[in-house]
Amino acid sequence: MNPLVNKLHPYPFEKLAQLLAGLTTNPEKELIKLTVGEPQHPAPQFVVDTLVEQIKGVEKYPATKGTEALRKAISNWAKQRFNLENLDSETQVLPVTGTREALFAITQALVDSSQPDALVVSPNPFYQIYEGAALLAGAKLHFLASSDDGDNKIDYRQVSDSIWQKAQIVFICSPNNPNGYVTTLADYRVLLEKSRQFDFVLVADECYSEIYFDESQKPLGLLEACQQLGNTDYKNCLVFHSLSKRSNLPGLRSGFTAGDANLIRAFLLYRTYHGCAMSLQNQAASVQAWQDEEHVIENRRLYKEKFDAVLAILSPVMPIHQPQAGFYLWPKLAMDDELFCQQLYQQQSVLVLPGSYLARDINGSNPAKNHVRMALVATTDNCVEAAKRIRQFIEENL
Repeated sequence: MNPLVNKLHPYPFEKLAQLLAGLTTNPEKELIKLTVGEPQHPAPQFVVDTLVEQIKGVEKYPATKGTEALRKAISNWAKQRFNLENLDSETQVLPVTGTREALFAITQALVDSSQPDALVVSPNPFYQIYEGAALLAGAKLHFLASSDDGDNKIDYRQVSDSIWQKAQIVFICSPNNPNGYVTTLADYRVLLEKSRQFDFVLVADECYSEIYFDESQKPLGLLEACQQLGNTDYKNCLVFHSLSKRSNLPGLRSGFTAGDANLIRAFLLYRTYHGCAMSLQNQAASVQAWQDEEHVIENRRLYKEKFDAVLAILSPVMPIHQPQAGFYLWPKLAMDDELFCQQLYQQQSVLVLPGSYLARDINGSNPAKNHVRMALVATTDNCVEAAKRIRQFIEENL
């Protein structure tokens, strides 16, 4: 067996199951889960219809590079959404079977483990795939903690050149999971300057980019920042997007990566051997999804409705605020996050995720300790009911 497998940490939901082992919920209240970031809004019917219409696509092998129609639909969407002058569908776009798989795979393709100090830089807290992918690629990890002052910002200017020099990949999650922070143009200016100086790759996980609360304030993307800052060929930059959150299609396993043509070419070669081509019917359905914005606007409206209702209930009893984007709340607690989770589960039948499970200790301190992540993915009624129970729990226990 690959000995690097032994370096993997238990996944957050495995740790949660262990935390709750032997505990029971309040029998008078139905369990409401705010843990997994799985969209619960209905899938667009026209996408489902396309899947049915294209079912005979199972009779053919799909190409790893994807169909020309899909690559063009992706390119057109990205150019319009991020105000890009150019994004070549032939050389700068590659469909992937969901961002989770692709973020893992790009790490295997990019890391040069023959370098003894190969480093992958990650935000902290973070999406666990960044860590697992780095460990299995034979790299070491360097975590950058988000500030705990309410804005959840990473100050990239404080990172030493000795770290940048060893870095091979720098992961950016924007909007961030779990805190919703959106990487700014000033942040990207620092990152692009360091990438150019030390020749590492910026990998931007932007799968929450289409969930925001002001139609006039769309989250900035890495390729958009590249264009504004003069990196018009997107050198050393890759973005990853998905239809899972944008279009409520997590089961479709459809996304894309785009950016530096040289990196895309190498990644295509890797994926040809990886055996991960998207099925033709899923590609046809994805074309339809990327070409439509009305369902995405409605999706945002539903999330805004939930955030407005939940924040009105919880704001009087805990320090909590609307994130810049994404569908998570990330409050700081007045008690231990694991204990909060256990007692809320037992007393109110509401399940949230301890924040400390999404981060690693830095100098003996976990930057996500005493936070919890609440995913507002259920119906508005369920989210409101969960918020009322959380408020009652706080008023009775804190």
